Amino acid sequence: MFFSFDRKISSFISKKIYCNTVHSPLTSFRETKYRQQCKKQGSIIMNSKKFAVLISIVSISGFSQGMLLPLIAVIFENDGLSSSLNGLNAVGLYMGILLISPFMEYPLRKYGYKPVIVFGGLVVILSLALFPLWKSFWFWFLLRLFIGIGDHSLHFATQTWITTASPIEKRGRNISLYGVFFGIGFAVGPLLTPLVKVNESLPFILSSIMCFIAWIFILWIKNDFPEQTVETNSFLDTMKRFSSAMKYAWIAFLPPLAYGFLESSLNSSFPVYGLRIDLSVVQISLLLTAFSIGAIVFQLPLGMISDKFGRRRTLITILIIGTTCFSFASILEAYLIGLIICLFLAGMAVGSTFSLGISYMTDLVPTNLLPTGNLLCGMAFSVGSLIGPYLGGVFIQYFQHISYFIVIAAILFVVCSIIFIFGKKESRNHYLTEAK
Repeated sequence: MFFSFDRKISSFISKKIYCNTVHSPLTSFRETKYRQQCKKQGSIIMNSKKFAVLISIVSISGFSQGMLLPLIAVIFENDGLSSSLNGLNAVGLYMGILLISPFMEYPLRKYGYKPVIVFGGLVVILSLALFPLWKSFWFWFLLRLFIGIGDHSLHFATQTWITTASPIEKRGRNISLYGVFFGIGFAVGPLLTPLVKVNESLPFILSSIMCFIAWIFILWIKNDFPEQTVETNSFLDTMKRFSSAMKYAWIAFLPPLAYGFLESSLNSSFPVYGLRIDLSVVQISLLLTAFSIGAIVFQLPLGMISDKFGRRRTLITILIIGTTCFSFASILEAYLIGLIICLFLAGMAVGSTFSLGISYMTDLVPTNLLPTGNLLCGMAFSVGSLIGPYLGGVFIQYFQHISYFIVIAAILFVVCSIIFIFGKKESRNHYLTEAK
């Protein structure tokens, strides 16, 4: 649905995005020849059509995620399932991300970006199509786990492709465009939740069809490979690279962690909380959409601001604003307009936390560790997402007289404090290492 924006997208992105990939014994003869030509030219052209395809498949993935979390939460709540079990079912998606993460880097380096994206998209499509077949707590948990595997494969490959191919001065902007289109899909997703009143199967069917349409276009783009300067043949080597990436950029993995908690709890636990404070399903969908639209509106400007003023300073500022907005939301729960304004402003601020975290990580780690860094960003996001729904469900169940928004505000404040205290030191250590 977003392929008609090719010409508009081309006005935002550069016609040429520099390539820092090198020859690998794992690549085919065709890829080797292609790389030699790339090396002579000094750059590789990533045209607007390829970029549009990548961010379009991501937008459809965001659509399916944005729909799935509140939809299943509302279905289980209407069936009388406890909020803690409701939250437990939601963590299946993020368990899938964690399970597949240690094994993603090797196939990406061996087979390239495209096959990993194709695999991930196919897993998501099939899983969405299977939801209407059998309504069972554990069957839906398993399907969500497979969607987590597919989504992470898709996002890991596209994130690494974009971060690797983006020049430093435009990295924040390109990652922000990625986040904008994911946010567009994520914002539209919750609007399908009211269709559950028509037929419980209808949202799942529509989502799987849209994912399939976007997935077809992936087959038309040319494959490429990440930089091949390290061994990737064993699980132990992967763990060593994890350790190296953590030493360079541990501070950059906190924003994805916080955003994972925020996104998953807001989309899976907040619908339960909203129903218990007498909000309707339509009102809950509007509130979630307001947050997502806020994230979309300011994601690209924040990316460009971070290119100019630095990731750390930008992250600290948006986390302070987010903490303030959610604190006010806890006071204005009885006023729908007040909640919409607070969530919209919070989305404008912290809706870019994940993409800014990726850009921050890319600034800190060496180029050959970018795939590893992207994996760790995804894992940090999934850990936060695992904690979010269950902790949110337990909080709603046992602390009924305290606003749910206080939990989110507290998490954002803690992460902001850590980045403020340790972020500057980490950046200095990185630049000293690079200088040596």
